[in-house]
Formats: sequence, structure tokens, C-alpha cells
Amino acid sequence: MGITLKLNGVKNFVREDELAKIEPAVKMASDLLYSGKGAGNDFIGWVDLPFNYDKEEFERIKAAAKKIQANSEVLVVIGIGGSYLGGRAALDFINGNNYNNKKHPGLPDIYFVGNSISSDYLNDIVEMIGDRDFSINVISKSGTTTEPAIAFRIFKKMIEDKYGKEGAKDRIFATTDKARGALKSLCDKEGYETFVITDDIGGRFSVLTPVGLVLMAAAGIDIDAVMKGAQDAANKYKNDDLMNNDCLKYAALRNILLKKGKCIEILANYEPSLTMFGEWYKQLFAESEGKDQKGIFPVSANFSTDLHSIGQFIQDGSRNLFETVLWVEKAKKDLIIQEDPENVDGLNFVAGKSIQYVNSKAYGGTFLAHVDGGVPTMVIEIEKTDAYHFGQIVYFFEKALAISGYILGVNPFDQPGVEAYKKNMFALLGKPGYEEQKAELEARLN
Repeated sequence: MGITLKLNGVKNFVREDELAKIEPAVKMASDLLYSGKGAGNDFIGWVDLPFNYDKEEFERIKAAAKKIQANSEVLVVIGIGGSYLGGRAALDFINGNNYNNKKHPGLPDIYFVGNSISSDYLNDIVEMIGDRDFSINVISKSGTTTEPAIAFRIFKKMIEDKYGKEGAKDRIFATTDKARGALKSLCDKEGYETFVITDDIGGRFSVLTPVGLVLMAAAGIDIDAVMKGAQDAANKYKNDDLMNNDCLKYAALRNILLKKGKCIEILANYEPSLTMFGEWYKQLFAESEGKDQKGIFPVSANFSTDLHSIGQFIQDGSRNLFETVLWVEKAKKDLIIQEDPENVDGLNFVAGKSIQYVNSKAYGGTFLAHVDGGVPTMVIEIEKTDAYHFGQIVYFFEKALAISGYILGVNPFDQPGVEAYKKNMFALLGKPGYEEQKAELEARLN
């Protein structure tokens, strides 16, 4: 079991000596990460997390999940950015993106809110919950981030109106700071059970912490298997031997391709259940590398769907991009295409073949077409989309990102640009202390 990096699609774009030349930079980046001497070293707790996580808290997560499963038909997960993307990616990756539409006795539907400021979206969730019993998992280190804080106000009132303040104590679970912040203070006051967002792990690296594990466990996902996958990946990719470490090789090749003008990376998949994984990847790489006017712009694509839209650009457009394909080798459950006596669609030539087989040929044909069209293409093969492989692929990308960022010469663990829009929004909303900015910004908007 595991994941494998395949590089046939880049051999015509990157010479072997180019990998050799970048090897010292890779070793330096690896040393910076593992010695804790690199920029952002206050946020590298994720490196050893698969081994050093809080085992007592891990068991409390399992107990909380059983409680939610026993008394709730719905779990409302409130969070934005790293507080939401990783967990949602896990849910879809492992249980499929039709989870809420499938029968799963004893498990709650899971709805995500607090990731936008849309009245229509929130009202839809309220209507979908209806009279059903529900619980809340609110995820915020501070408790004051606008989008989740607004959503928590709405659903906290809803749960208190339905069950009373005492009843709400058994149905509100908070993942927040260990000792401080508005949400932590509220939890202490009201008696909500809390799980910890540690100080040394940033949001986009937090999916293997309670930030992602609570909802995973509530959805019936084997979180022990998730952590086992991450442990195996941490062991497998710890060495600094570039030629024998797929994680380092991926990081190095990204930087080599960037120097050749390939400044856009498309993370493509052939499974709809990986769509949200692509969203998680975009945050991980964009927030980590996009600074100091540097970085590779990360986008995601869902094939074969997007081959009928952006596929034209990938094939024939500007040659400033490269592709990384996530290919899943084994379907959870396959289907066989039946023969049609009338053969109106002309597809009897695939009768008797499985859907997975046809999908594999779409992948193969697209791979060759894109490479021939001048798109360097790396492939990451994943044996199957289960809990174990989710833990593996998450750690693979986290480690690759850290190495890639250090090679690029940025701090991979901060995100100074994220605050700019917030300051403007607070001023326009009339938050106390922003009066001068408010008038200036409004004038610019008129």
C-alpha cells in the first residue's frame, strides 16, 4: 500500500543534471526543516505530529464522536480555511462526495458553514436540518474570525432554542486555543467540551489534529488508520536523499519547472471525491508560497469533466503551466458496461469493460496529449481512497510544500497577505477603531 510518484511526463522537460544541481538546495531545505532553524520554525509541530499527538485527547475525540452519532442526525461543522478545508477533503476522499445523500445508519449528515458570508447558503442549511437533532463542532483558534463567528452565533442560538442552554452543553464541541481567546473563554463559561488547536501547527497543516479528526471520527472514519498512514509517510520521506525520496523529488521538480517559466501548477484528479482535496491543496500551497512576489499559482481541475472546459487551454494555451495528476488505482466499487443491441451511441466496443478501465484510458490518453502539447506532467498514484492513504497523501504534500518553500526562499508557515482584506472589511463594516480608514475606503469605492 502507498503512493508513488511517476515522472515519465517530465523527462522531456527536465534533464537529470538539473536534479543533481538542485540537490544541495534540497538538502539545505531538509536540514532547515528538521533542525528547526528555518523561517517559521514556531509552526513545524506537524512534522512529528503523527507520532507525538495527544493520545488522551485522541480517545476523547472518539468518545465525542460516539456521543454525536448517538444523539444527532446532523453535525454542523463551523470553520473557514484550514479549519474547514482539510476535514471536508477527508470526508469526501474517504466517504465520497455524496456522503449526505447516501444511507449511513448511525452516522450523522455533515454540513459545513462559516466558510462564506452567504445568507442564502446559511438559510439552506437551516432548512435542511429542519426538525432533526443536531450537534455543532465550531473550529476557531480565536473565536473572532468573521465568517465562522457569524455562523456560530446563528447555530448556537438555534441549538439553545431547541435544547436549552443545558442541553446545548452536550451538543456543542469546540476546537480552539488551549488557554486563551474569545471562543475558549465562552467554552469555559458554558461548559462545552473542547479540543486543542496547538500553537505550533498552522491552520493549513492542521487536518491531522482535532481540527479534522473530530468530524472524521463522527463520520465513522477510522482515525487510527489516518494516523498510521501519516506515520508511514513521515518515516518514508524523512531521509534527505533526493534520488530516493519521492517527496523531495516532487518539491525539487516544482522549483526547476518554475525557473523554466512554469508558474502555474494544476492538480488534476479523475475522481469527484478528490475535488475538495484539490481545494485543500490550493490553500496549502498558495498561502505557503505566494509571498515576496514569488511562488507557483496552484489551481485544481477535475477530469474528465474539466477536459470539456479548461482542457482546451491546457492543451493549446500559454505554456506557463505544469500538471500534477492524482490517479487512484482501485475503485471502491466498479461497474461493468453492458452491451446494447441497438448500439445507438456506438459504444459497444467498450461493452464488458469496467468504468474504472475506461477512466484509466481517459487518464492515459490525456496524459500523453498534454505531454505532447508541452505540459510537463507528474503523476502521483494512490492505491485507493481510504483512511490510511488519506493520512499518507496529506503528509506527503505537507512535507513537499515545506521543502519547496525553503528552496524558493520564503517562509512557508506565515500568511501576511491574508490580513489585508480583513482590515478593509472591518473598516467598511464600521468596526470601532477603523473610523479613519472607513471614510477613505468608501471614497475609493464610490
